[in-house]
Amino acid sequence: MNETRIKNALWGAFISDAMSMPVHWYYQRKYIREGFEGGIQGYEDAPHPHPESFMVGMTYHPNIAKAKELGRPFDIVHKNIRFYDTNFNDLDIKLSVHAGEHKNAMPDKNERYHYHHGLKAGENTLGANLIRVLMRSVIKEGKYKQEVFIEDFISYLTTPGLNKDPYTEVYIRAWFENYSNGVPPHACAQEQRNVWSIASNGGIIRPLVLALTSKSTFQALGVALQHQQITHRSDNVSSALCVLVPLLHTLLEKEEPISTLKEFAPKVQRTQISGSELSKTYAEHNGPGNIPKDEMWKIHTEFSELHVDLDDLMKNYEEDEILGSVFTTGCYPEQSLPVLMYLLYKNKFDFKASVLANANAGGDCVHRGIILGLLAGAASDEIPSELKMGLTEYDSISKEIDDFTRVIQSH
Repeated sequence: MNETRIKNALWGAFISDAMSMPVHWYYQRKYIREGFEGGIQGYEDAPHPHPESFMVGMTYHPNIAKAKELGRPFDIVHKNIRFYDTNFNDLDIKLSVHAGEHKNAMPDKNERYHYHHGLKAGENTLGANLIRVLMRSVIKEGKYKQEVFIEDFISYLTTPGLNKDPYTEVYIRAWFENYSNGVPPHACAQEQRNVWSIASNGGIIRPLVLALTSKSTFQALGVALQHQQITHRSDNVSSALCVLVPLLHTLLEKEEPISTLKEFAPKVQRTQISGSELSKTYAEHNGPGNIPKDEMWKIHTEFSELHVDLDDLMKNYEEDEILGSVFTTGCYPEQSLPVLMYLLYKNKFDFKASVLANANAGGDCVHRGIILGLLAGAASDEIPSELKMGLTEYDSISKEIDDFTRVIQSH
């Protein structure tokens, strides 16, 4: 694989993450236009308040007594505990309304803290920083070792001061709840059937990066799927990786990106319930958490006879229809793959244009954006230097990218 393209794919992940961070989970694009004149055009601070945030009150209930007995650390929220409903604090912020895209419970507007509250322009979210944890484990060992990554994953999240980002995804909270109960670390991942949000874009990110460590696409897919199981036991995440890993490898081989994307897009099948219909279903139940598990399984795993046709989407829909009406901009891979492919196709794989389009699409633009950034970078021979240097931790990220690439290219 081309060394420059590997590095550019990694730069794409970190740049797109930081660019999207300020408008993560803005479902209504009008809020992006109102909060940022002309929309997102560069790196910005996370604003306060977030018009649609329901981070406050997210739950985390580890088995504290068992964790202490086993000598296992359990605190993963640290100074951000005030935003969470846990069994070792009292939530002082009242959840007073059901509002937003999914009608989840949320506080009054002045207490709707941003998911990445406190992060400044150019800073990366936890999702991107866990890529760095993975990269550092590979650099340290000279290769990928699952047990080393898991140790570093635990250490990073349980050591106060390392993670500044308040938003700890449900898969992490579920993982540490299982860990606190004595489950072996390699088996702590929650299942999609039990917690639907395990089927999220966050499960794709690290496995897709790890796929860079194998020159063989066949082997890369196996490595990615195996790594996925550490944190996400999800059919939908696995299905997405089966498309994205070969697509990433093909782009790295300098194949023409537009025709390559057109070849891969039809491999993604469209769901029966999608876009505004899916959002309406969530809202009718006052949030997806109130939908019975069997019904949620059907909603997200019943597919139609339609496959993603990028030319058809371009011809028959405006962008505002694609982003919300046809597909939701939420965290689900079966919705996000068509969205990110559409944005790359519409912007002809222009790196900066694609990254900005993803940020201004809102929804789960951070995790979807990391995937898009990896693909856009893999198709690029050069990344604008100002975008790299605009990252707060440019120097350390640059070194890690160089070292990681050197290690994987040496095998």
